[in-house]
Amino acid sequence: MIAEKAHELGRLIGQSDDYKALKRAREGLDEARELKPKLDRLQQIAEAAERQAADGNEPGKADAEEYDRLLGEIQSNSQYQQLVAAQSNFDKLMLRVQERIMEGMRKGGESSIITLD
Repeated sequence: MIAEKAHELGRLIGQSDDYKALKRAREGLDEARELKPKLDRLQQIAEAAERQAADGNEPGKADAEEYDRLLGEIQSNSQYQQLVAAQSNFDKLMLRVQERIMEGMRKGGESSIITLD
């Protein structure tokens, strides 16, 4: 029964406006060809910085400046901004869902009625 309810919840979330907006925003970002190389380079710099930090070193000044420049360019892109807004709205939806699940679990744990469907 729990698996069936989880499946139903997943289906309903997938049909929600927030999920659909997030999916459209992700697709829009995928189509933003000018952002792809910038996003890839940003990830490369971030991964290199993580490796350097793990080795006890700080990233170079040039890498830090390039990272800041790329981040600014990416964040100013309207498609990226749409993705951030859509992700935020979806995260809020999922937080509300999680709160309701926790509320249901508390009530279920306090109930003396046992159902094993």
